[in-house]
Amino acid sequence: MNKESNAYIFIYASVMVVLVAILLASANLGLSPYQEKNKQNEKMIKILGSVGIQATPADAEKIYNEHLVKEVVLNTKGEELSVYSKGKFEKGSQRAFDINLKAALKKIVKGEDGALPLFIFEAEGTQYYVIPMFGKGLWGPIYGNMALETDRNTVYGVNFAHDGETPGLGAEIANPPVEGKVVFADQFKQKKIFDEAGNFTSVKVVKGGVKSQTAVLPANGVDAISGSTLTCNGVSAMLNDNLKNYVNYFKNIK
Repeated sequence: MNKESNAYIFIYASVMVVLVAILLASANLGLSPYQEKNKQNEKMIKILGSVGIQATPADAEKIYNEHLVKEVVLNTKGEELSVYSKGKFEKGSQRAFDINLKAALKKIVKGEDGALPLFIFEAEGTQYYVIPMFGKGLWGPIYGNMALETDRNTVYGVNFAHDGETPGLGAEIANPPVEGKVVFADQFKQKKIFDEAGNFTSVKVVKGGVKSQTAVLPANGVDAISGSTLTCNGVSAMLNDNLKNYVNYFKNIK
């Protein structure tokens, strides 16, 4: 009797495990399109945010398409591989929005030529060039978007995000705008990625503050977050490693 009881319990538990696994797999499969849509909406919101355009998950795609001039896929030589505008391709067949930036940067580091995304938006009659960025922080990936003005040199806006930087320290790179307070991202506004001679400098995050040193000019530097040296170094590296890939393109279209 005891053996039969044990066998029954084992069979019952096994069946329940299988059924739960099937239900979870089905639920995940059914929710997958919604999860992917949410990711796309969040990506659009972040890209638009660098240009100062506000959107919600409900209207992100609509606002994105209203302000989008074109998506451009580039190589490091500054050549256009694909151009998407007004719902159709003018050249090529790959949308910048669909590029896996992390994978593209890995190819470039290996000496291969990865496809790079660039977004051009218009807001209140002015065009902005948005460059997505990906890098490494202290504890994991950091990423963001930088919008440049029509001179393709002056920073209009930027936003950052992270997967695990230290709360109260490195995590402050992602602090949202606060009225009456300057957050980390605010410092980048009106900074330059080229020097007066036209040489690429990127924007550097300076430990101890820009005013405390002479190596980085005020036009090309921002103050680091106190106690967050490694995260801020990661931001500097990310900016340089990503922005430099667009220099040839910007010089080609001047």
